[in-house]
Amino acid sequence: MAKSSPNHRIVYSEFGTSPAPEEEIPADIPPQQQQVRIQASRSGRKGKTVTIVTGLQLSLESLNTLLKQLKNQCGSGGTIKDNTLEIQGDQTQKLLQIMTTLGYKAKISGGK
Repeated sequence: MAKSSPNHRIVYSEFGTSPAPEEEIPADIPPQQQQVRIQASRSGRKGKTVTIVTGLQLSLESLNTLLKQLKNQCGSGGTIKDNTLEIQGDQTQKLLQIMTTLGYKAKISGGK
């Protein structure tokens, strides 16, 4: 029988007895201090264009409210993936205008 070492790690546990890792909740940084990048992308989406907004340093609640506002003003759907916003369609110019009026330092990234 093998001894259990102090560096023993659980490979499988049926009943989640280990505590869940705590995630840091980022503090909302004012819009004037954030560098936001807006980019249209089609890679990995079966040819459909999606506009990606990166560089936002907001909490999940603030991201949700911003996403709802952007989707409403663009008239399209969208989602949050890995702390980035994805808006359906090529909305780069419209999002640039909206983000600058909200006070963000926004730039269009990538080219055609």
